[in-house]
Amino acid sequence: MAKQKSDLSRAFSEDGAVKTHVGGQALIEGVMMRGKYNWAVAVREPSGAIYVEEHDLASGQDKNGWMYWPLVRGCRALVESLMLGFKALEIAALHAFGDEEGEQKAVAEAAYVEAEAELEGAEAVAAEEEHRTEREAARDGAGPGTRGADGDGRPFDWRRDFGNPDEMVDGLGAQRTLEVVEGPAAEGAYEPVGCAGAAAGEVAAPDASAKNDSEEADFGHREMVFSMVVGLVLGVVLFIVAPAAVTNLIVGEYDDHTLAWNIVDGLLRVAVFVFYIWLIGRMEDIRRMFMYHGAEHKAIHCFEHGLPMTPENARQFPRLHVRCGTAFLIMVMVIAILVYTIFPLNAIISGFGVPDGLPKLALVIVARIVLMPVIAGISYEITVKWAGSHPDNPLVKVILWPGMQMQYLTTHEPDDSQMECAIAAMQAVLDREDAEKAPTAIDA
Repeated sequence: MAKQKSDLSRAFSEDGAVKTHVGGQALIEGVMMRGKYNWAVAVREPSGAIYVEEHDLASGQDKNGWMYWPLVRGCRALVESLMLGFKALEIAALHAFGDEEGEQKAVAEAAYVEAEAELEGAEAVAAEEEHRTEREAARDGAGPGTRGADGDGRPFDWRRDFGNPDEMVDGLGAQRTLEVVEGPAAEGAYEPVGCAGAAAGEVAAPDASAKNDSEEADFGHREMVFSMVVGLVLGVVLFIVAPAAVTNLIVGEYDDHTLAWNIVDGLLRVAVFVFYIWLIGRMEDIRRMFMYHGAEHKAIHCFEHGLPMTPENARQFPRLHVRCGTAFLIMVMVIAILVYTIFPLNAIISGFGVPDGLPKLALVIVARIVLMPVIAGISYEITVKWAGSHPDNPLVKVILWPGMQMQYLTTHEPDDSQMECAIAAMQAVLDREDAEKAPTAIDA
């Protein structure tokens, strides 16, 4: 019986003949696919339906052609991918739990309507009681607004009523109950708040549900932006600052042992990254996201082999893919060691006379952050432009091997429902590309 190949060997040996530029990203209960003209998100809703949303991709090559030059295009692609990924995650978060939030909102709106009705009824009873009290007070010779605690019409007396909370509030003319404050309405023309056709001069309260929707959307967006900023800061601390600080303790000053410093720093950075991926992969939500990552790879494999896009056809392919972005991240860390070693940081340290200790370490950290665009550009040219176009090259297999190993952590075997999401997103991108090609075919 022939030994079954691993996903790693299959990813290299069974790479499809049809190479595609379509790439993707796993989301919360969904997948984002990006093509040449648009990008699409497919999310599994709590009801079981698949929500699909697509957006155009506006290329800036005609206006800013320099952003597509070698090395520069890697930085542009990285920033663009981060922004699209952020937007896709926001869409997925809104729809992955949409029905549950909708049910909660409906309950809240029902409670609001019920409370408003009870408040209007209480106001009517209070108004009738006010009129009755004033009539009794007038009959007893007291002026309006001078009722006592029991409505007997007696005026407020400091010696008798001081210390009685209800009498104190009434005596000071304060409002004792919560009431809806409205502008003056024309006499006899009052309509409930929120109804259409309010009388002239009446200030209608804003629609509560619309206000709540707007506030929830704004809060959700702010929450996503805050999460992204915190994530970037955490990434800098975990993968740049912390390894540099530990390396400085182990190796010593940067300019005394530059090569050893950069090697130890790079190895620590890779170790932190691998441990971080392994750790978050133990969370249930992230584990499911990694399953969608595997579904994304299988859907792309299916297309590249020219088969109909169905879960049955996609299931047979490996969950690893040679053109995955995980390989790009690993390549960034490897290239970083070379770039940091070549960069003449020692000359800068000597020229400015940077003292040992914290000042020199701070300069090393700043240099690493500043050089990230250069590293990203070089890594993009190697992993995406060259290695992605020559998967059969033996050297490519060596270069991509670390990133392929990482995919064992960042992908899991998906189920059919997850592959359906990946296929739905892929199909939305492919349909758009077919539509863009159709006029050209007719003209030819």
